[in-house]
Amino acid sequence: MRKLMVVACSSLMLSAPLTQADVVGLGANVSYWDSDLSGQATDNGDVVDVENDLNLDSDSNANASLYFEHPVPVLPNVRLNYTLIEQTGRGQLGADFGGIVVGSGVDVRSDLDLEQLDLTLYYEVLDNWVNLDLGLTARDLDGELNVREIGGTQASKTQVDAVLPMGYVAARFDLPLTGVSVGAEGNFVSYSGDSLHDFNAYGQFEIAVLQLRAGYRQMSIDYEDDDESLDVEIDGPFISAGVVF
Repeated sequence: MRKLMVVACSSLMLSAPLTQADVVGLGANVSYWDSDLSGQATDNGDVVDVENDLNLDSDSNANASLYFEHPVPVLPNVRLNYTLIEQTGRGQLGADFGGIVVGSGVDVRSDLDLEQLDLTLYYEVLDNWVNLDLGLTARDLDGELNVREIGGTQASKTQVDAVLPMGYVAARFDLPLTGVSVGAEGNFVSYSGDSLHDFNAYGQFEIAVLQLRAGYRQMSIDYEDDDESLDVEIDGPFISAGVVF
């Protein structure tokens, strides 16, 4: 398997805006994402529909993030984000796939594990009742789709292993004196035929140091490595709770 690794930091420094946070800020949150999966996987020319053929359903989708903001000019703020997606399913293949030879149909069990860790460096372009952050994200993406014949020995494995630079943008509108706000944020990249987009929109309420958020997240992955590819979309509502200082 090849590992795609691209480093892109100079453009972030060149685009450093004139504004930063006035004080030091720290925040953290955890969230649950109730997501659905659609799309297809390809292995050596064999194609399988992950939703209709494999019947993959969400088992556990966890997310946690931590950020640090400061008033030092030029130096970017820092945000870490971790997402784990685990889905399993039982289905029946209607065609050969990745070494699994279908006769009259093969009953299979499938497991999808998708893990990603983001390091984001960003600047606050606006910081009042309208907030705008711009930056770059380095995403370590590690995924694996295993399909195994039930009661047999045939099996297939499709892997994603990449470190990707992504653009980062976050915008939020605060309703003054209420603690209520709405916003959206996203990461995106398209490179050499591969692409990854990860966006969410939300409503938020803050009281004292407590931050509550609910919204909708959509992530699409189009990744190809030699004879293997994964072209899927994961989306659904999420809720989160966190603290801010």
